[in-house]
Amino acid sequence: MCWSATADLVAGTVITAVGVVAVTVAVRHPRDLPLAALPLLLGAHQIIEAAVWHQGGGTGPATVTWSVIALPLLALWVPAAVLCAAPPSARRRLLVPLAAGVATAAVLAHALATSTVTAEIRGHTVGYSLGLPQAELIVVGYLLATLGSLLLSGDRGIVLFGVLVTVGAAVSLGLWRQEYISTWCAFAAVCSVVLLLWARRSRPHRSPWETTPSG
Repeated sequence: MCWSATADLVAGTVITAVGVVAVTVAVRHPRDLPLAALPLLLGAHQIIEAAVWHQGGGTGPATVTWSVIALPLLALWVPAAVLCAAPPSARRRLLVPLAAGVATAAVLAHALATSTVTAEIRGHTVGYSLGLPQAELIVVGYLLATLGSLLLSGDRGIVLFGVLVTVGAAVSLGLWRQEYISTWCAFAAVCSVVLLLWARRSRPHRSPWETTPSG
């Protein structure tokens, strides 16, 4: 993805369809719904980037919408969704990535509200620019919130997704440093199809009001 508007549109449509199926399957386990919906969100995200291609980059509505999803929304959505779906034994440690996500999302939302984000078509990739104070610290918070929550989830399926996304992050940083956000989001969207398999796994019914045991 992110190689052209057509690639983003086709891939986004397929991944969105996978997300619809995952959500349908996860209805049996309400706590899983936010994480099962991630392919749906990421697929729509790729479709939005197709619109960024069509508008030639710039600062239009598609660029802003793409950035809102990629930056503050995912920083908060991923750790919150993992916390909901994780086994009770892992939920206490997942509060750390969630706190990092809340703080990071707040900073990114403020930056998007007070600054202009710009998309630039660079060959077969898209680069996004947004002036951020202490960018390195924000990146650490973002990675802790997203990758950290997945890898600490205590669920094999979620950890597998986390490993794949981590590899994607490393590859994207190594090959497309200036277009890192766009390429990593595309990689994560493709990897998110494994969440359909995760949602379909067989396990005992859990109450949506299940709480973490004390101690």
